[in-house]
Amino acid sequence: MAVSTLQLVELVLHGAAFLCGIACASALTVAQGEFGGWCILYGSVSWNGTALVPKAFSHLSLCYFVSGVSIVVALYCFSSLLYGIFGCCTGESQWDRSWHRVTLAITIIILFFLLISACILRVGMDALCASIMETKRVSSCWDAQHAPWALYSPIRFYSNLSSAQRQREPRIPLLRSNDPECSVEAEATFGGHLIGP
Repeated sequence: MAVSTLQLVELVLHGAAFLCGIACASALTVAQGEFGGWCILYGSVSWNGTALVPKAFSHLSLCYFVSGVSIVVALYCFSSLLYGIFGCCTGESQWDRSWHRVTLAITIIILFFLLISACILRVGMDALCASIMETKRVSSCWDAQHAPWALYSPIRFYSNLSSAQRQREPRIPLLRSNDPECSVEAEATFGGHLIGP
C-alpha cells in the first residue's frame, strides 16, 4: 500500500523528536557528570584566586525533571514511530477518530512539559553563566570551559548544555533568572532553592 505524504511527515517528525529527546537527556547528563553528578542549572560560581569554584548547585530534581521529560518524549515518539512504520508496512488504517482525541491530549500534555523543561534549561543555564561572568575571569561562558576549575574538570559543560537546548550558537544573549519569560514557571515548579556542593 502506498504511503501518503502525511504519513511520511508524521514518521519524520516522530523520528526527529525521538532523536532530540535522546540528545537532550544525554547532553544534560554528561554536563551534570562533569560536576560530580550535581545539577548545575541555576548554580553559582566564585573565584578563589586561582580557579573557578562552584559555590552552589540546584536540587537534583531540577535536572532529573528535564532529563525525565526528554526521555518520556523520546519513548513516546519512538513508540509512535514504530506503530507508524508497522501501519505503513501492513496497510492497516491509522487511528480512528476517538483515538485521535487521546493522542491529541497526550501531545498537548507533552508539549506543556516540554515548554517548562525548555524554560528551566535556558534560564538555569543563563543564571549559571551570569554567575561565571560576575567573576570577571573569563570573557564568555563558552571560554569558561577552558578556564581552570577547582574540584571539577568541566571541559565541555557549556557545549553540552547548548546541545541539550538544540542550540548551535555558542555565544547567546543571556536571559537573567529574574526575567519573566521563563523564571516564573521554573521557580514556581521547583522553588529555585540552591544547595551547596
